[in-house]
Amino acid sequence: MVRKLDPPQTWNPMVENYLRATGFYHVSKIGVIRGFHPLLATLVERWRPETHTFVLPVGEVTVTLEDVAYIFGLPIDGEAVSGWTDSSGDFVQSQSHAIFGREPEVSRSTLFTDKSTAYAHAKYLPLLRDFDRIHTYSWGSACLAHLYRALCRASRFDTKEMDGPLNLLFVWAWERMPCIAPVPRNTLPPAEIPVAKR
Repeated sequence: MVRKLDPPQTWNPMVENYLRATGFYHVSKIGVIRGFHPLLATLVERWRPETHTFVLPVGEVTVTLEDVAYIFGLPIDGEAVSGWTDSSGDFVQSQSHAIFGREPEVSRSTLFTDKSTAYAHAKYLPLLRDFDRIHTYSWGSACLAHLYRALCRASRFDTKEMDGPLNLLFVWAWERMPCIAPVPRNTLPPAEIPVAKR
């Protein structure tokens, strides 16, 4: 796996323009939200895979594309993030060579973060081949689909862990149900995109 190139404490200003051009700048500025296991367990317990909704005493609610755009600032219009998925060493080697001009120095490779937030999956490499098209994809739709899939998997009785965009889930819950937010809304800085940065 390839580690993040620029941890927050060593931010490289040269990368900022590239992040802005791809539409990932706002997401790159969001920190990691740790903990809150009771909230996660409660939401997973109330998730219904048949309808992709949380069933609460007041009714059914769900995270929407509008929420993804509001919370993360990711584009929700554009081309679908889709394609053939392969994690084999040959695939990673060929894609890395085609995109970066060299093969990775380590045996496993990923690009977009997983639950560790330090690694990402190599299946996204083909989408980065044409740098000028990265911003044309609906990354918000892909993020929402990933969250739904993760919640469906986590809601199974034999699952003990959950991956996916948990920051999105936590911030969504705090925005939609402010009474459970760890910080009162009136003490937060002014709203900005992404809301998750607040």
